Formats: sequence, structure tokens, C-alpha cells
Amino acid sequence: MSADITVKTKPQHSFEWFPTEEQIQNANMTHFIEKHQLKDSDELYERSLQDPTWFYEAILSEFDFRWNTPYDQLFDSSKGDAWTSWFNQARTNIVENTIDKHIAEGNGSKEAFVIEEENGHTTSITYSELNQKVNELAAGLIKLGIQKGDRVAIYLPLIKEVPIAFYACAKIGAIVIPIFSGYGEEAVAVRLQDPIAKAIITADGFNRRGKVIDLLSVAERAVSKSPSVEHVIVINQIHSAPPVRSGQYKNFKDVIQPGQSAETVLVEANDPLLIIYTSGTTGKPKGTLHSHTSYALKSAIDMYFCFDVKKNDRLFWVTDFGWMMGPWILLGSGIHGITLVLYEGSPDYPETNRLLSLIEKHRVSVFGLAPTVIRSLMTRDLQVFKKNDLSSLRILGSTGEAWNPEAWQWYLEHIGENRCPIINYSGGTEISGGILGCYPTKPLKPCGFHGPIPGINAAILNEQGDDTDGSIGELALQQPFLGMTYSFWEDDERYLKSYWSKWDGVWAHGDLAETDEDGIWYILGRADDTLKIAGKRLGPSEIEIALSSHKKVIESAAIGVPHTIKGEAAVVFAVLHDEVSEAELGEHLSLKLGKALKPDKIIRISALPKTQSGKIARRLLKNRYLGKPLGDISTLQNPESLEEVTPIIN
Repeated sequence: MSADITVKTKPQHSFEWFPTEEQIQNANMTHFIEKHQLKDSDELYERSLQDPTWFYEAILSEFDFRWNTPYDQLFDSSKGDAWTSWFNQARTNIVENTIDKHIAEGNGSKEAFVIEEENGHTTSITYSELNQKVNELAAGLIKLGIQKGDRVAIYLPLIKEVPIAFYACAKIGAIVIPIFSGYGEEAVAVRLQDPIAKAIITADGFNRRGKVIDLLSVAERAVSKSPSVEHVIVINQIHSAPPVRSGQYKNFKDVIQPGQSAETVLVEANDPLLIIYTSGTTGKPKGTLHSHTSYALKSAIDMYFCFDVKKNDRLFWVTDFGWMMGPWILLGSGIHGITLVLYEGSPDYPETNRLLSLIEKHRVSVFGLAPTVIRSLMTRDLQVFKKNDLSSLRILGSTGEAWNPEAWQWYLEHIGENRCPIINYSGGTEISGGILGCYPTKPLKPCGFHGPIPGINAAILNEQGDDTDGSIGELALQQPFLGMTYSFWEDDERYLKSYWSKWDGVWAHGDLAETDEDGIWYILGRADDTLKIAGKRLGPSEIEIALSSHKKVIESAAIGVPHTIKGEAAVVFAVLHDEVSEAELGEHLSLKLGKALKPDKIIRISALPKTQSGKIARRLLKNRYLGKPLGDISTLQNPESLEEVTPIIN
């Protein structure tokens, strides 16, 4: 191959952060390795796969996880890996391990939650206060006729009632359906209709950037299309007076039964706790099903090894309860008994440094967000971010989408002050957390992962299902793991088709991945977004990362379109800081990737279409550009962005 068309797709990063000896010695990872007389993290990982009974029992002991009735078999895959069950015959309730245990240990006066609203109003709730409020609401839900197995939707921003409502439902054995507070009526309605929800807990509204968002009217329209809903429980978040509605509408304050308590319903370990719907942009959303033990323990495992959480930590993650990270932070922090900081508001209002002010004010030690937030902050005056004392921070987290090196470096330098490791974390709703992660005990490369998390047997496979030895391929899971969804709600066939149909006995996750010469892993986008240019398989993020290294590019999205010679060619949509010619950007990509992979077109756009969780909707961009039907776009946060895309003439 001649020099002018050299294909340069393998990540070429060097290590940019190194742990101190103190960070290594104080890490949970180090403690666990030494306690179990292991050589290093590699031996821990291998043993977690070869002897899962040892690993999960060691975790249960480490977390002091309590059973009312012990299990007689840790896991059972006799019906096939797809149907693996855990802790068979055990009985518990997650409330016993996230609230009751900490009170019994004498930590009832410890803050469980600190909640700050956009207007600055702050509330804190201790574990004892949380227990009382959960009991009072649980008693009220029982009085309404809600019982074990009933589905209850929680359609709220991250206000103080979210953890109360969540744990009250769990306490009585009801199944929680988290719904993103920014969804419109159609997206809400399908999440009420599919699981046949009996009740929804919502609010009259909330504040965003100083303006009131009317949540109740959206909920009301969704409920009108959902005949199974018997109760609409409304929190007066904005207005002091209760809303005037029909009989099925109840004021949250009237549902609460002051001074009363409810019996904790003991459930089988595999009984459902959560139905979390994915926010896909095509087809009906998938209702991933999670039990009273799976989601919580997987969250806690990842918090322990990757994010190094300890009893005195204060965790703050920029998210919404409707995304997987909402229940993830609630349950993981609950298992560990730490303090969770919740923020209900815009990340840059009323000042650009609002997030940093929250870190300083609440002495946050573990902080997480999506790379999109950092890319937005990078466009602001850097001096604004030098005002706050961030000395309480020790761990930075990120999930939701791929990094570009510039944003990763900015996060490390200006938020982490080059002290704090960036724990890159990737998995999914159906995983209950991460497949790949980082550890604060190892050096870091921009955008990379140290590898699969203990208990997760991950590999990179080609189309035939063979290991690629680190070259680009599809991320797959080769044995069952604690945290995998038990199926989709009332849709086993779709569950099998989605994850277990590509290769026999292997979970095909759908992400494209590769590793570099140092064994660092990289996520390159979704496998179904993969481009194949002149026979070369290429992840869209490889093009996007290369283009975003240009100083005038904020972010971009690459799609593949038919090409008469190459078979497929790349077209890139770019959000820019400033005017720049397509020729200059094309030349920049040629230098980064090689001329063979230079896009056919680079098109300026004011904003990329994104799902409500911040992921780029590449398939919708592609369908719009090729003049194909878009399908359901109700879960997009900015559907108007697609109107800027002019379809090509077929």
C-alpha cells in the first residue's frame, strides 16, 4: 500500500495519567486482591470467570448482603445461558440491604441523599428519615390497592420524592418503571401501556433554566391513552395547591400516611424490581427486566472496583431517574451506604460553572457525567472553571457515549486537576451497568478502558464468531453474569433475537470494539453503524474522533452511504465553532486516517440529532439523508435537527 493511502485506524494514544502509590494502596481493588491472596487484577478477573461461585460469594460477604432465606444454588443455567437465574430459593427485599441494614449498623443519622434544586433550595434526608418516609408512602400505596407485582411508573425529575417513591414501591413488592422526565406523551404512553401500569407518580412541573416545564399535562395526555392506569399521584413541586383533576388523580401529600409503617414484602431473589425501557430510535422500546438482587449487586460491584466508592464518599452523577444511571446510582449507593447527591436542574444554569459549584458546596468525591456535557462546557470561558475548590474530588466517571481525546484531556485537567482518574464506563441498561471499565490503580489512556469488569467474560468477535485478537469486531459476552436482564417484559422471543441469535450461546452486545498494543480497549460505536469502505471495516467514532481533533469542530457524526466503487463511503455531519471549508476538514481527516478513508462529504449542521440520553442517532441521520422513512422519533431530544438534513436524490 502506498504511503498516501495508509489506513490509520488503530488508536495511537499514550498513557496520560498515572496513579500514585497512595491511590493504589487505598483502592478497593487492592484491598480485595490482598484479602483473597491474588497476584493482581488480571488474576482476579480470570478467577471471577473460572469460579463465579467463589467470586459472587466473596462479593456478597464484602458487601454484607443479607438474606431472609438463604439461597440453595448461587446460579442455575440448566435452561440455557439466556435464562440463567441467580440465588435460587433465596428471599429478601432490596430495601433490607439499602436502608434497613445501615440503620441496624447505627448509621441512621447519616445522610442518604442531598438534593439540590435549580433554584438552589437544598434538602437532605438521613437513612432514618428515608426509612420513615418510605414506610409512610408504602402504607399509602397499599391503601390505594397497590400490591406485589403491580407496575408503578415514576415520571419525575431528580427531586427528593424519587428515592422515596422508588423504595416505597420496592418495599411492597411493586415493580418500578422509570420514565425520563423529558419524554413527550407518546413515549410516556408506551411505557404505561406495554407493562399495563396500574399507577404513575409524577409532578405538576419542574424548573429548567428558570422556566417552568409543565410535566402534568404531558402525563395527563399519556394516561388518557393508557386505560390500565388507575391512580395518578401528583407531587406539588411547583404550585402549593393540589391540581384539580378527576378521581384517579391524587395529591402525593394525601396518599402519604403519617406515622404509619408498612410490612416489607419478602420476595424471591429473581422477582422483578424494575422494568427499564431502552430509548431506541427505531421500533418499540425494549422493557428490560431486572430483579431485587441483580441490578443492585451489579451496580455495587462496578462502584466498588471501578469507582472505588467507600463509606464516606459523596457521589454525584449528572443523570435522570429515567435512564439506567438513575436506578444505578440509587441502588449502588444504597448497597454501599454512601451519600448520594442529586441535582434537579440544568448543568450550566444560572452560571456556567453550576456543576463545579455543586461539587464544592456538597464536597463531592465521586463525580460522573456524559462526554456531551464536557464538550458543551469546553466552548465556554475557561476562567469560569477556575473559581471553585474541587479538592474533595478523587474519582471522575463517564458513560453514555464515546470520548474524543480533546474532551477527555479537558476533563482530566480542568475538573480532575490531573489528580483524579477518569473511569470510563460502558455497558447498558440490559447489563445493569458496565461491560468495560477502568480502575484507579492503573495508568490511563484517553478514551480507553482497562478492559472487562470482573464477572464479565467479554471478547471481540468477527462475523463468524471467532476472536479477533484485538482487531476491530463486535463486543460479545461469552458466559452469563449477574446483572443481565431476565428478558424483555412479556417478550422472550425478542430478547432471544436481540442478544442470543447471532452466535450459539453468546450474547451479542452490538457495540464495535478493538484493543491496542497495550491491551487498552476502545468502543467505536454500534456494530450496525459500522462502515465498510473499500473492504475496510471502520467504526463511526474513529472518523468522528479524528475530525473533532480539528480546533473548529465541536462534534460530528459519520454515516455510511452507498458508493459505486468503494461499496460504501462516509458522509460526516459536523457541528462547528467557526467557519471552515469542507476542503480543510477533508484534508485534516486524510492526514489522520489516510486518503482511502476520506469522507465523500462533510456537511455542516447546527446540532446532531440525539436521544434523550445524549447518544447520537446516526441511523436517523442516515435514513433522512438517504430519503428513507424515519420511523418513531418521539425519543429524540431535538427532532428538529433532522430538518436541516437535505435528502440526496436517489
